[in-house]
Amino acid sequence: MATGKVRYWAAAKVAAGTAEEPFEAATLGELMTKITQDRTELARVVSRSSFLVDGSPVGRRAYDDVVLADGATVEILPPFAGG
Repeated sequence: MATGKVRYWAAAKVAAGTAEEPFEAATLGELMTKITQDRTELARVVSRSSFLVDGSPVGRRAYDDVVLADGATVEILPPFAGG
């Protein structure tokens, strides 16, 4: 199990109520389940967001296939206005 931090941007930051928080998870899929549990608005925002793991785009990869390294930074980027 890796530890790291999640950074929230724009609407994700508002929905999470914080700009950043620590995590413990082995995959991006596991992390998404943990951070959205009991956070309905964050789950809605996350479902439309894109992700960077240590600066690299996740793209269309299955979240359960994205293994997180210890010390990873996961950034959640909701759609931004204007493109």
